[in-house]
Amino acid sequence: ETFKYADAKGKEFAGYAATIQVAPEDCTGCNACVIDCPAVNKANPEKKAINMEPQIPLRAQEVVNFEFFESIPELPVEKYNKSTIKGSQLAPHFFEFSGACAGCGETPYIKLLTQLFGDRLLMANATGCSSIYGGNLPTTPYCTRNDGKGPAWSNSLFEDNAEFGFGMRLAVDYFKGKAVDYLNANKNLFDASLVDEILANIDTHDQEEVEKQRARVEKLKNTLKSSNIAEKEDFISIADYLTPKSVWILGGDGWAYDIGYGGLDHVLASGENINVLVLDTEVYSNTGGQASKSTPTGAVAKFATGGKRTYKKNMGLMSMSYGYVYVASVALGADRAQTLKAFQEAEAYDGPSIIFAYAPCIAHGIDMSKTQTEQKRAVEAGYFPLYRYNPANEQPFSWDAKDPSGNYQDFIRSEGRYKSLMKTNPEAAEALYAQAEEDAAKRMSVYKAVGELMK
Repeated sequence: ETFKYADAKGKEFAGYAATIQVAPEDCTGCNACVIDCPAVNKANPEKKAINMEPQIPLRAQEVVNFEFFESIPELPVEKYNKSTIKGSQLAPHFFEFSGACAGCGETPYIKLLTQLFGDRLLMANATGCSSIYGGNLPTTPYCTRNDGKGPAWSNSLFEDNAEFGFGMRLAVDYFKGKAVDYLNANKNLFDASLVDEILANIDTHDQEEVEKQRARVEKLKNTLKSSNIAEKEDFISIADYLTPKSVWILGGDGWAYDIGYGGLDHVLASGENINVLVLDTEVYSNTGGQASKSTPTGAVAKFATGGKRTYKKNMGLMSMSYGYVYVASVALGADRAQTLKAFQEAEAYDGPSIIFAYAPCIAHGIDMSKTQTEQKRAVEAGYFPLYRYNPANEQPFSWDAKDPSGNYQDFIRSEGRYKSLMKTNPEAAEALYAQAEEDAAKRMSVYKAVGELMK
């Protein structure tokens, strides 16, 4: 009786209702959803579509509502388009109740990753924040849809995660190749059109086609079960590799820029179809906030308590130098459409891809309920670049950020990791702040020049 819902908007949802249901016993109270909610009550602008209220009076009621919500069937895949922001957020996600810091800037990227590819996703996760909240055994935030399909996740060492994920890619390719060999060797067992359709859609990226491919493979397996071929059991055990898999290597900047860089560079250079997501907090977040090679000039961190004196490693440009690696730099709170496009382009690109995702962190000394807003401020101030480099395009480089409209100094001086230096060493602070702005401007000008050269 207390379950809240409204008529769904859009012609495609005629007769449907929509709701946003909070898990009452798992909400961390970070307030980020309320701050970022775009739907304002016109009669009372202080109220939004979702609002913060004391938990205890609502807990018993909302536990019942949440149980009911969980029983609602998943939306049919043909009802949403994952290439749009609205459609991607109607897709089920496979990452919930992570236990990350309230308002964490990393977790929205992982949630999006699972919404786009989660039913066929294999993940190699570097040690760091994402491995701790990703695999805090015996629990895990990674979950499945109603038919049991969901991400396969594992964590290796800090220094070899790229190679570990590369092994996943090689294993997937090997089993797919072996399944194709079995299929071609036993074509006479199956309807010819079934074999042709399976082989034609073995690398599809369209979700509707993925589901159709799964149905075809099930049909194939059922035929195999009643056959008497010698390798029947082997074929059945690897037949699901005829459905596309999406392999992603995941980790923070401490792993990608520093400790795991050698292996990551090797994997990118391989030319194989592997995807990398770097959650760039610009600091070793998990181990207490040490400076990494991603830490920008002037920021205070452990081992850089006087403000970092050196330039942030330009790993995007280094990755682009191969010429055959897809590279993107994204900030979800600044441009959701650009982030979504980068994820989908990277996955569709037949080769190595790497995405650098700006992720505000509690170590930055900011209001963690406003991490999405902080990303927008960073881009508007010219602090963080947005671009995509797609070797598959005739003009591969796309500069996705507008010219800075915010004040760079106002931005960095509002964050604790910068303004703390003003208290401890004000003379050095002013010089480093100026150097930081100059370094950021140089970075932007380099990317703009790259874009002009590639037109």
